[in-house]
Amino acid sequence: MPHHDHDSSLRHRLGRTLRTPIGVTALAACLLVALVAVLGPVLLGDRAARIDTDAINQGSSAAHLLGTDQLGRDIAARVVVATRLTLRLTLLAAVIGVGGGLLLGVAPAVVGRRLGRLITATVGVLVAFPGLLFLLFLATIFGVGSTGAVLAVGLAMVPPMARLVQNLTASVAGSDYVAAARILGVGRFELVVRHLLPNIAEPSVLFATQATGGILVAFSGLSFLGLGVQPPQYDWGRLLNEQLNRVFVNPAAALAPGAAVVLTGLMFGLAGEVLAQAGGRRAPQAPEPAPEQRPNTHQEPAADADGDGALVRARDLRVTFPGGRQAVRGISLDIARGEAVGLVGESGSGKSLSALALADLVPHPGRVTAGTLRFDGHDLRDDPRLGTELAMVFQDPMASLNPALRVGRQLAEVAEVHLGASRAQGSARAVDRLRAVRIPAPERRARQRPHEFSGGMRQRAVIAMGLMGEPKLIIADEPTTALDVAVQEQVLDLLAEVREDSGAALLLISHDLAVVAQVCERVLVMYAGRIVEDLPVTALLGGAAHPYTRALVGAVPTMTTDPGTELATIPGRPPEPGETGGGCPFAPRCEHARERCHETAPELSGCGPGRRVACWFPVGTAAAGGPVAATSHAAEATS
Repeated sequence: MPHHDHDSSLRHRLGRTLRTPIGVTALAACLLVALVAVLGPVLLGDRAARIDTDAINQGSSAAHLLGTDQLGRDIAARVVVATRLTLRLTLLAAVIGVGGGLLLGVAPAVVGRRLGRLITATVGVLVAFPGLLFLLFLATIFGVGSTGAVLAVGLAMVPPMARLVQNLTASVAGSDYVAAARILGVGRFELVVRHLLPNIAEPSVLFATQATGGILVAFSGLSFLGLGVQPPQYDWGRLLNEQLNRVFVNPAAALAPGAAVVLTGLMFGLAGEVLAQAGGRRAPQAPEPAPEQRPNTHQEPAADADGDGALVRARDLRVTFPGGRQAVRGISLDIARGEAVGLVGESGSGKSLSALALADLVPHPGRVTAGTLRFDGHDLRDDPRLGTELAMVFQDPMASLNPALRVGRQLAEVAEVHLGASRAQGSARAVDRLRAVRIPAPERRARQRPHEFSGGMRQRAVIAMGLMGEPKLIIADEPTTALDVAVQEQVLDLLAEVREDSGAALLLISHDLAVVAQVCERVLVMYAGRIVEDLPVTALLGGAAHPYTRALVGAVPTMTTDPGTELATIPGRPPEPGETGGGCPFAPRCEHARERCHETAPELSGCGPGRRVACWFPVGTAAAGGPVAATSHAAEATS
C-alpha cells in the first residue's frame, strides 16, 4: 500500500465522503445554517426588532412571510435572527457536556484504582437517573436565564458522554500498545492524548454531534418553559412559546421555530456521520480475598536465592483473581544473564500471565504477589528501568502498535521518555532500530502506520521497539503466532541475532516445542499455574522426566515420524484456576498416577544436574517403578 501523509489521507477520505449523497446533504445544511447565523442578524436585525402597531398579529402575507407577533414584529425575520443565539448557546452547552464527559470518561484509566471505581460508580448512578428529571433539577439549581440553562443542559450531557467514553476507553486501555506505553513510563496526560483519545475519536465525535442535536432540543425546551433565554433576547424555543397560543390562527408562525429546531438537529446528526466515515476507524462499542496460601508448595529453583548470575529472580510468584482463583500458583524461577529460557505448556497453563507479572503488566483485577520479585538486583515492582532494560514482544503485533500513530513515532517515544533524546534524535534512533531488524527502506517505513506493514514486518517493528533502549531481558510471548513458516524462521533468527548482539536474556513463551528447541537453552514446563519441570533443551525430546512433558513431546510429529504412528494424546482437561485440590494437578490425567499423587502435591526438586521436576514418580528414575519405567525405555527407543 502506498504511503500517504496523515493530513492528506484524512483530507482525501473527507473529500470522498463529502461526495456521497449524505456528505453533500450535510455540507449543504451546515453551510446554510452557518450563513444564516452569521448574516441573519446583520441583514434582518432591524426588521426583527422594528415594532409596528399597525401590523399587530397579522397572518402570512407578501410583506410578512410568517406574519407578525403581538407587537407587529416580523416573525420570519425573528426566526432567522434567533439562529445565531440558539446555535451559540447550544454549542457552548455541548462544549461543557463533551469536555466534562471526556474528563470523567478517561479518568478511571489514569487515576488510582479506588478513585477510578468511585468515578465509574458515580457516572453509573447519574446515567440511571431519568435524564429529563436530572435536567429540570439542574435548571432549578442554576436558576432562570440563558447562563443557568447552558450549565444545566451541558452538565446533563456529561453522564451519558462519560459512560460512552469509559466503555470505549476500557477496550482501548487493555490493548498491548497501551500496556507497552505504561511500561515505557509514558505520563498520564500523554497516555490519554496520544494513545486513548485518538482511538476513540470516531464514536466519540459521532455521539457528540448527535447529542448536540439533543442539546438543541433540550435548550429550546427550557426556553419554551420560560427557564431559558429571557426577554429581550429570544431563541427558537422562546419564539415557539410566544406563538403557541396562535397555532390555530397562524400555524406557520408557531411551526417555523419548531421546524428550525428539528432540521438543525438533523444537520448535527448528518455532520457527525460524515466525520465518522471520514475518520475511517471503527472503535468497539468487593475487596479481593487474600491469595490462597499453600505452605511448603512454592517451587524453589536449584540455585541458591543469592546465587550469582541471576538477572531475574522470582520466588513464590502468584497471580490471583477475584474469588481466590489463582492462575499462577507460587512459581519460582531464575533467569541468568544472557540465558534463553523457554516457557511451554497448554493454553491456560499460566505462561503469559507469568510473563506479564514479571513485567508488572497483569491487567486489573488480577493481583500479583511474590516473596521475591527482582530484576537485575532491584525490586521489579518498582523499577523505573523497565522501559529500557526489559523489552516485551507481545503475541499480536497489530494490537501492540497504536493504529493512530506512525510506527517510527511509537519507537521514538522510548528514546524521548527514557533516554532524554530530542524528537529528532528519537526519530533517528527509531530508523536505526528498524534497520537493525532488517526492515527495508526504514526511513519510509518509519513514516507509515501499522496497517501498512505485513504481519512479519509488524513483529519486527515490535522487536525494534524493545531495542530502542538497552534491553537486558526480552520477553517474547508467542512471537511467531499466525505467521507462516518462512516468516517464523526469520523472526526466530532475528531474536537469536538480537541476543548475540546485545547479550540480552530471552524468555520465550510458546506452545510450539520445535520453536523452543530451536532458540532456547533451558525449558520450563507449566501446568495448571505451576512449573512441573525444568530441564535443558537437549533433554527435552528424549529425557523428560515428567509424564506431562513426555505427553507434550509425544503429541508433536517430527520429520522422521512414521505417517502411521499414532500421536500421543492427553485425556481430560487442565484444571480451572479456581479448581484446587490437595494432590498433583496432573494426576487426574496421568495414566501412571498412584494414590500418593492424588493426596499430596509434589514440590519442584532436583533430579539431576540442571534439572528439576515436580513428580512423585518421575520417568526414568528408580522411583518410577514398573510401568512408568517401561514407558520411559519405550519412548527412548522410539526417539
